[in-house]
Amino acid sequence: MSRLLMLEAQGELRTEHARLVASGAGVSLRTVWRWLAAAREEGRTQARERERFTITPEVHARLARWCGNAAAVHRELLAEASAVAVTTLGTGRGAAGVPSLATLHRAVRRDLNPGQRAALSGGERARRRSDVHLRRPPTWRNACWEGDHKHVPVEVDLDGELVFPWVTWFIDCATNAITGAAVTPHQPSRDAILAALRIALSRDGDGPYGPIGGLPALVRIDRGQDFLSRTVFSALATFAVPVYPVEAYQPHLKGTVENLNRCAQHMLFASLPRYTHQPTDTPRPRDRSKDTSRALAFTAFVEILLDWVTWWNTEHTSQALDGRTPLAAWQDDPTPVQDADPALLWAFTLEGDGRIRALTTSGVRWRSRYYVGDWMTGLAGAGLRVRVRHVPHHDHEIEVFDAATDAYLGPAYLSDAATPEQRAALRRTRDAEKRRLSRALTAASRRRRERYAAVTRAEEPRRLGSVTEVQAGLELAEADRGDLAELALPDLIPPAAPPSHWRTPASLAARTRPLPPPTRHDEPAGEREAGALPGEGDQGPGGGVR
Repeated sequence: MSRLLMLEAQGELRTEHARLVASGAGVSLRTVWRWLAAAREEGRTQARERERFTITPEVHARLARWCGNAAAVHRELLAEASAVAVTTLGTGRGAAGVPSLATLHRAVRRDLNPGQRAALSGGERARRRSDVHLRRPPTWRNACWEGDHKHVPVEVDLDGELVFPWVTWFIDCATNAITGAAVTPHQPSRDAILAALRIALSRDGDGPYGPIGGLPALVRIDRGQDFLSRTVFSALATFAVPVYPVEAYQPHLKGTVENLNRCAQHMLFASLPRYTHQPTDTPRPRDRSKDTSRALAFTAFVEILLDWVTWWNTEHTSQALDGRTPLAAWQDDPTPVQDADPALLWAFTLEGDGRIRALTTSGVRWRSRYYVGDWMTGLAGAGLRVRVRHVPHHDHEIEVFDAATDAYLGPAYLSDAATPEQRAALRRTRDAEKRRLSRALTAASRRRRERYAAVTRAEEPRRLGSVTEVQAGLELAEADRGDLAELALPDLIPPAAPPSHWRTPASLAARTRPLPPPTRHDEPAGEREAGALPGEGDQGPGGGVR
């Protein structure tokens, strides 16, 4: 219409112009003249909008308060309109200005997009599922790595205990090649990150990663406390590799490693025994205690995982790589690979506190314990000053360096370390204490738990589970006997020795006290000697006739 208005203002508007617009728009000539009159009189060049109910900020706030429940918002609007009608008109009829429920639903679907509707009930996490994320521009190998922890939902056996392992790995964003991985049977920390990085930086052609590795130009991580630790930053700073932590709760900013986690979940972990996310045939969650399948040993799980990493790098093809494997994409990239200095890589996983210690005849004191090594022979009396470095959380072994020259002297081990049998016994004792405390807490919770009858009116509920006076007395007496039994000292007074004609094991006889010879004052000694067999009629330790 703007073109026709301009021609009309210049006095050049002809019927041919209007007929040409009508043919292009697929309408009649009369409709074009009507549009032109509306544009001239009302100043609009678009169709007149129908008056309809729209989602205002107030209605949107009500929907957010009711978590997207449009029916509840409609009832609230009706109640408010009815209250206004009662106040102004003195009657409860009428709800002027309130749309119908169907109109409200149509307005919600028309004015709010799917992401906004999902956010009303699921919040920001649900809204992000409708977002569109851009792809990063293609780069070259070792231009950027991404690292992350992955909780494996598979129960594995570690020394007779079922645990959930964790995988810490790094992946090259350009070729989707896994450069390094480390597995821990517990929540990982900075030692797992350093171990995975050390494997990734060193290119071992015979390992599961092949020639993949080297020094990256950038490492992208999340904002986990272990990834943001000073140890990880300083270790990578040794090779001038910057660490870029992405924004919190933005997993799409490191989508390459997140995709690796998802692929490992569906392609490997779901096929292993005792996988906890298997679908069930009942609405209830699966009871893992009734799972009779044999769990994998931790070493077997690590071996399976490393085999899968080899398959991922050498055999798995991807559409994003034009049907190539990550190893083929790596080898086709002509970008030169910079290898890490072996001298710096050797101490990559070590951290120290910067303190200077003295080498004494007892060894090197660290964390209130002494560490010794065979290389210390002949150096203890010279007053040598040393520095200690160690792998995080590995306190059974340390590395000792000369404080003056920073030369490596050798490893040192805990001087009085417990044997494996002692550690196993200590672990069993701690587990038994944990179970005892759990039983005590469960019993106390059972005593505190009370049951009440359901009520249909606003009244005090009635306590259920009433007992008789006799039952209460018996239970209290049993509790008192249990308390006395815990205070008893069974080894304070050893039991009396059994009669000599009993066949008592030597282990039990050693724990008894000698029984004095029986004498009876109410019959003569002669009758006693001429009477029954020796020991007949004697009373045993239990007080009965044996």
